[in-house]
Amino acid sequence: MVPDHPTALHLTTQDPLPEETRRYFDICVEKLGFVPNVLAAYAHNVEKLNGFTTLYNGLMLGASGLTRLEREMIAVVVSSVNRCFYCLVAHGAAVRQLSGNPELGERLVMNYRTAELAPRARAMLDFAVLMSESPGRIEEADRQKLREVGLTDKDIWDIAAVAGFFNMSNRFSSAVAMEPNPEYHAQAR
Repeated sequence: MVPDHPTALHLTTQDPLPEETRRYFDICVEKLGFVPNVLAAYAHNVEKLNGFTTLYNGLMLGASGLTRLEREMIAVVVSSVNRCFYCLVAHGAAVRQLSGNPELGERLVMNYRTAELAPRARAMLDFAVLMSESPGRIEEADRQKLREVGLTDKDIWDIAAVAGFFNMSNRFSSAVAMEPNPEYHAQAR
C-alpha cells in the first residue's frame, strides 16, 4: 500500500518550493527515478530539509577515507540494530547496488556477523554496533582495534559520524513512521 504521506504525520509540502529545492528534486528523479520519501517528508520545511541534506551529503558522499560502500554498510548495520524500516530498505538497496552483491545487502540487514567480510569492514561494523548499543562502554581499546586494521583517526571520526547520524536518523524515521519508496525494494536484485 502506498501511503498518502511519506510519514504518519500529515504535513504539507512547502508551496511553492524554492527553485534550488525543485532542482535538487529534479536531480533525484534523474538519478534515481524518484524523490526519496525522506526528502519529500522534510519538504514541509525547506530550512530543515537543507540542513538534513547538507549533513547527509557531507557524510555519505563527501571526501572520506571510507568508501561509499563502507559508509552504506555502516548505515545498514546501525539501522539493523535500531530496526529502522525506512533506512534498512533504502540503504540495503544502496549496499546491493554498490557492492553488486544482493546477498551482502541481505546479510547486513539481517545479521552482519553472517557476512563474509574483510577484517577492516568487520572492525568498522563492530564499532558501529557498539556505538549503537552501548556508546558509554567505548574505550581506547575499541578505537585501537580500528587502527590495527589500517583505519586512521580521520577514518574513525567518519565511522563515528556516520553511525551517529544514522542512530539519530533511525530514531526520527521510526518516530514518524517514515515509509520507504516502493522502488527501493526491487533495486539491485
